[in-house]
Amino acid sequence: MKVVIPRIELVGLIGKIQTIIPSKPAIPVLGNVLIEAVDDQLVISATDLTVSMRAFAEAKIEQEGSIALPAKKFFQLIRELTAPQVEIHCATDETALINAGSSHFKMSGMQKTEFPAFPDLTNGWHIVLDNTVLKEMLTRSSFAAARDDNRQVLNGILLQNLQKTAIFIGTDGKRLARLETAVDTPSEKMGTYVLPLKAVEEIVKLIDTKEATSKLTIMPDKISITTGPITLISKLLTGQYPDVARVIPKKSESPITLHREELISLLRQIALFTSEAASSVRFTFASGELHLSAMSGDIGEGKVSMPVNYGGPKMDVAFNPHYFLDILRHSKDETVHLTLTDSFNPGLITDSSTAQFVIMPMRLEV
Repeated sequence: MKVVIPRIELVGLIGKIQTIIPSKPAIPVLGNVLIEAVDDQLVISATDLTVSMRAFAEAKIEQEGSIALPAKKFFQLIRELTAPQVEIHCATDETALINAGSSHFKMSGMQKTEFPAFPDLTNGWHIVLDNTVLKEMLTRSSFAAARDDNRQVLNGILLQNLQKTAIFIGTDGKRLARLETAVDTPSEKMGTYVLPLKAVEEIVKLIDTKEATSKLTIMPDKISITTGPITLISKLLTGQYPDVARVIPKKSESPITLHREELISLLRQIALFTSEAASSVRFTFASGELHLSAMSGDIGEGKVSMPVNYGGPKMDVAFNPHYFLDILRHSKDETVHLTLTDSFNPGLITDSSTAQFVIMPMRLEV
């Protein structure tokens, strides 16, 4: 292999792919990055066996070939170089010569055959989504997903393809986010898939809204996204995702209207008076007003209020203020709508989009 590529192009590829490299590889080969020179392109691939990524850039290929190099050292070296062009030349199957101006280096690596094979996607089916829409669907659902739940399936985002509609759901059992968008797929391709949170976060980073669309390729056990010169592939999580439809309340015909920015400000204030062990704020709805109160033996007590369009009997309900804030931050519009039935059932928060946010109540302290 012998390839010449502008250093800035190579740094760009490294910047996109470096987060896939595991900090503590389960097996040594995963600490390497595969470099291939083929068809006038330099292709860089990395994997942690759950998420894989391949990125390419135009380059001058003098001789096709491949080699796997230690990712951390290779990335650090390329960033430190100052010459505008970098030449990578394989002296042997396991040795690369890296030349940049008057700087010359020899780096030991391994053959391509020792590197895990890139997953085959030839039998997958496709969804093409507008990048702005896809980024919104993933960002506004993933915040509600679990991070380290023993139920592995909750550490991901549920993607449902139902009757030309793609539904994205994230939940940790205490809050839930559900969004949907129209897609053009055959009805026989209906199904449900759970994307690992790491893959979702990498996809969000990758999506460049300068590119119009991204292509999702879906198979029974994995999913990929191709956006611009990058393809990311992830294994899907296995297990039965909870039937979340039964916990989403029906939207009220006369919900409580809340001024989003005002409520964010008040919740940030009142949250200072909750303890880490029991982060709970009492929401008291009275005629025309919402009162928020919290008390901590170590800190003190806080009370704030704001006008709302509530006209029913006095109702008290407790929520985790941080979960409520997360939902408000991922909502749109100047105002949001809250549907509540009583102190013991979940609340539904909606805006003018397709989003449905659910928050579970906490035990009311007497």
